[in-house]
Amino acid sequence: MSSQQIPQQRRTLAVLVGAQVLSGAGLAAGITVGALLAQDMLETTGLAGLPSAMFTIGSAAAAVTVGRISQRLGRRTGLALGYAAGALGSLGVVAAAVIDNLALLFIALFVYGAGTATNLQARYAGADLASAHHRGRAVSTVLVATTVGAVVGPNLVTVMGNLATRWGIPALSGPFLLSAAAYALAALVLWVLLRPDPLLLARTLAADEIAPAAHETAPAAARTWSPAVVLGATVMVVTQLVMVAIMTMTPIHMQHHGHSVGAAGMVIAVHVGAMYLPSPLSGLLVDRLGPRPVAAAAALTLLAAGITAATVPASSVPGLALALGLLGLGWNLGLVSGTTIITDEVPLATRARTQGTVDLCIAVAGAGGGLTSGMIVAATDYTVLAVTGGVIALSIVPALALSARVKAKTGSAPSPANETVTHELR
Repeated sequence: MSSQQIPQQRRTLAVLVGAQVLSGAGLAAGITVGALLAQDMLETTGLAGLPSAMFTIGSAAAAVTVGRISQRLGRRTGLALGYAAGALGSLGVVAAAVIDNLALLFIALFVYGAGTATNLQARYAGADLASAHHRGRAVSTVLVATTVGAVVGPNLVTVMGNLATRWGIPALSGPFLLSAAAYALAALVLWVLLRPDPLLLARTLAADEIAPAAHETAPAAARTWSPAVVLGATVMVVTQLVMVAIMTMTPIHMQHHGHSVGAAGMVIAVHVGAMYLPSPLSGLLVDRLGPRPVAAAAALTLLAAGITAATVPASSVPGLALALGLLGLGWNLGLVSGTTIITDEVPLATRARTQGTVDLCIAVAGAGGGLTSGMIVAATDYTVLAVTGGVIALSIVPALALSARVKAKTGSAPSPANETVTHELR
């Protein structure tokens, strides 16, 4: 019996889907105007990547925190608290814009990053009860749910800006009002409805067959990542770095060439939609072909995105939308394949904690991409940034080759915990 036929798994995915629809709006609305708000308050392009850097640094800290809380108290508590923090940070950004306080802006963006981290951590919850041959599709189901909110959010930038203006609030802070409401509702949905907790239930199902020694040795083993975990982390770190760097500076690039905030919002909506909408296909490919070929496809897609962004005319909104669409697709392929590699490898006893640490690395990479992107554009131009990002994405290919060589020499065995829960679910 597949995991999708298990009542608990179906309920888990349904609740996660509802929360992700809401959180997607919170995530995308802030991304669309973050760089523009910073540029307006800082009066310089060179530091326009700071908002992306701050909320991805906050995402890094939150990833570890949410992972550890989930490890101890379950996914329900960890995810709900993460979204609540994202809502608080969104309100802080609005307050900072109203009083024109840069220090408060950066602190609030740091806290806002908790929403981003939680949005990604939710994908792991979707896989907790999934059998080994359906994990890619379980992850993709959670990710694709983000599409609705993620596409709607950026397209409400103008509406929320007008609403903010009527309330006497700076227009560019308006989308963060939407983020606050969306994250708060997502937290409420998870806290009330995510029962039974998928991670705690998975442990219960596996408890009778996992030897006590496995629990005793797992924490020590978790301190050293296996080659497969390193590979999965590398795939997601590189895709996040490249995606954030190019995405962050695209609205600035468009504004410098006379495009409106609404046009930038449309391009970002295409991008964010491409980040999540292809998830069912990505999950199916991972389950059918394995995660490694899909990770290679992610590298090539990101290269195509960088080349397209660098070569299309700056006046072409459709061209930039195509480039950002490819960028989102490459990120999606990398995230689904990397997540599956790690979930297949890490035992239940340390799963949430290890996943949180991996997402810390991803967030740090995103922070680096966001921070350096503005500096690169200020020193050179957007074309150089886009081409550089595409070339960096190709580093995934040698990482896959090296991992395959190590796997051929050492062999690999599935995690006992993962095999046990798969058996129980079947």
